[in-house]
Amino acid sequence: MLGLICVDVDGTLVGTGNLVRDDVWAALADARARGVRIALCSGRPAIGNARAYAERLDPDGWHVFQNGASIVNVGSGASLSEAIPEDGLKLLIDRAAQTDRLLEVYTDLEFAITKPGDLAERHAALLGVPYEARTPESLDGTVVRAQWVVPRAEEGAVVAEPHPGLDLHPAGSPVMPDAMFISVTRAGVSKGTAVQRVAAQYGLSMDRVMMVGDGENDVTALRVVGHPVAMGNADAPAVAASRYRVAHVDEGGLREAVELALTL
Repeated sequence: MLGLICVDVDGTLVGTGNLVRDDVWAALADARARGVRIALCSGRPAIGNARAYAERLDPDGWHVFQNGASIVNVGSGASLSEAIPEDGLKLLIDRAAQTDRLLEVYTDLEFAITKPGDLAERHAALLGVPYEARTPESLDGTVVRAQWVVPRAEEGAVVAEPHPGLDLHPAGSPVMPDAMFISVTRAGVSKGTAVQRVAAQYGLSMDRVMMVGDGENDVTALRVVGHPVAMGNADAPAVAASRYRVAHVDEGGLREAVELALTL
């Protein structure tokens, strides 16, 4: 039996309609009751729905948010988070103004936006937080991540632009299929580095860790664990980085992955 299962949110835990299947919750609870640690491993911040998922999965455990930039123990409130460089953040905010794109800016527990409107309002609803058009300058605390939220047709242009000292982590969500979320962290920060740090907190070697994901931003984590699992709805890069394949998120694929973890 493995010691840690890391679970992506959108397209893995959460399917169409922003819902988690009852059998998936039951399988995850069974694994935790048997002593397996469960870590959320998401691009979402540690607020709203993602915070609630983490607290339900492992209420005194470590969880990965914001594509590895935010690592939080939801029981103690301890943080192992990584700040985004100030010059990189300034570059992003200036570019958002020049291009009239939506850029979100995050600390561990708060976020702000550069462009109020439909995309920002819909994303707040997806996250499960009130829509508030606050500016990046109003944030207190350490900024750990930024995120472009753009129509899918604009993804290529955003990714092609220079982001010196920063890494990009594109991902989609079945809840907002018309949008792409291009997370931006300090260079070298990823779900993969964060999963390694969480495993170390539990004293586990990577051969006792499973990652279950579906998107390009899951690839770094899939590559470092001993047991990488791609959902049936996974993007091609996630499939290529996986050893196992399970069903579509809406067909209980995560339940299958958890059941597999209990046999390894």
